[in-house]
Amino acid sequence: MARRILAIVSLHHYRFRNSWFVATSAERVFTALTELGDYPLWWPHVREVNQVDDNTAEVVCRAVLPYALVLRMVRVEQDESLGRLGVRLSGDLEGSLRGLVQPRAGGTRVEITQQVVANKKLLRRLTPVARPAFLVNHALMMRRGQRGLRAHLTG
Repeated sequence: MARRILAIVSLHHYRFRNSWFVATSAERVFTALTELGDYPLWWPHVREVNQVDDNTAEVVCRAVLPYALVLRMVRVEQDESLGRLGVRLSGDLEGSLRGLVQPRAGGTRVEITQQVVANKKLLRRLTPVARPAFLVNHALMMRRGQRGLRAHLTG
């Protein structure tokens, strides 16, 4: 079961924490999470990934609401022995995304923490009235990501 915790820092700031469980090894999960180019194969809301260099990719995401987010992700940490992943985000959202991949009985737990500021003009304009819809949109995207990763890795 996915668990989500949200804290509101300010109107355009978002902080999310998601917990995923996947019934396979931490090594397989870690590898899948570091292969950004494969995300569109298993995560329906990740529409496109363009690798810029070994540490940078541009990602286009679109969940349920009728807008896409274009993000530049720059790897700042990737340590499989500690199960730690981290990227710096810029573009329509600016901030960071951190992942912790930990072996657990029967599989692997993935803790995902995101701290971002919305830069996209549409989001900033609509936030006063649409923030709840943005939060639901994010929750749906993460839920589909978890389901997609499970199906991708466990068949």
